[in-house]
Amino acid sequence: MDYKKDNLILDLTFNFSLEIVKYTEQLEGLKKYNLSNQLFRSGTSKGANVHESQNVESKADFIHKLKISAKEAEETKYWLKICQNSSNYTDCKHLLLQIESINKVLGKIISSSKTNSQTYAQ
Repeated sequence: MDYKKDNLILDLTFNFSLEIVKYTEQLEGLKKYNLSNQLFRSGTSKGANVHESQNVESKADFIHKLKISAKEAEETKYWLKICQNSSNYTDCKHLLLQIESINKVLGKIISSSKTNSQTYAQ
């Protein structure tokens, strides 16, 4: 990714989406279509919401977009755990590690954004 430099969450979510695309293609090769579709949607939507948050109308809208992204990250984590604990599924430990990193970064951004919003409101 090269159009937004030095933005950790944009990079993490974009690269994670690319990894999800690869992983879900592997699942489709194993004829795991239902789980592949669920994982593809939740796994790529978090990046879309993070990218959308870069052009919002207000701080509240920014926080809202990131909260949606965090919810999608939790859903993605759920589907990855299903894959990890089901027989005949491709290993996804690396994706579970990546989603944990993304969740931590999202949590910090949301928390600091809320704190900054409260500081300015006083």
